Amino acid sequence: MLTLASKLKKDDGGKTGRASGASDSTHRVSIRDRLLTKGAHHLLLNLRSDEGYYQSGRFQFEIDVPEAYNMVPPKVRCLTRIWHPNITENGEICLSLLREHSIDGTGWAPTRTLKDVVWGLNSLFTDLLNFDDPLNIDAAEHHLRDKFEYYNKYLKSYF
Repeated sequence: MLTLASKLKKDDGGKTGRASGASDSTHRVSIRDRLLTKGAHHLLLNLRSDEGYYQSGRFQFEIDVPEAYNMVPPKVRCLTRIWHPNITENGEICLSLLREHSIDGTGWAPTRTLKDVVWGLNSLFTDLLNFDDPLNIDAAEHHLRDKFEYYNKYLKSYF
């Protein structure tokens, strides 16, 4: 993140205020970059689950932050191949926090941060693990059919 911080310093010319004549799009990018710089120290490159089925597992995620961040959520993809009811084998993630609009009101809001995203991802391996409304239906059905086989055959092979 040193590159981002140095970019901000260069863009501002060492000043904290908005440069005169700067376009609105430049200003938005600057705000996005400032939010990312502020929140970057909370990010983890790897998540490690400390409990449940995925205990001791290490998982990598890719976080793509759009230009319109923090008004729109980041796009997150799981890079670790995993058998999980809320993560597809292609890495797509079902987490209400990452939705712009959610029925239950827990979706993305401009007040959310990248730290909230990391906490939400971590929760997918513990309290938000959802077998009843899965994205990966095969994984959820396998768990409901035979929990022991689900754990032994699929989960242990990933760790």
